[in-house]
Amino acid sequence: MGNSEICIHLKAVKVLKTASEHVCEACIKLGTKWVHLRTCQTCGVTLCCDSSPMQHMSHHCRAEKHPVVISSEPGERWLYCYLDDEMVGY
Repeated sequence: MGNSEICIHLKAVKVLKTASEHVCEACIKLGTKWVHLRTCQTCGVTLCCDSSPMQHMSHHCRAEKHPVVISSEPGERWLYCYLDDEMVGY
């Protein structure tokens, strides 16, 4: 993440928060399915992605004003900022 062109929200992430479990707790409570998981870099919650029917992570990030998530999928190494619609690999 040494690129000086990335947004301030992505630059602010110094230590990555990773998923403790590979599930969307919100989907489990509702009995819905998820496609992929994302982990919030502000609070550490792991929820489903925008390809999932309920889109729990984007709703969480907008409601809580938590801008940055990482992919919680094996082999994927990127951060995404909802506020600036910007992605960067790590």
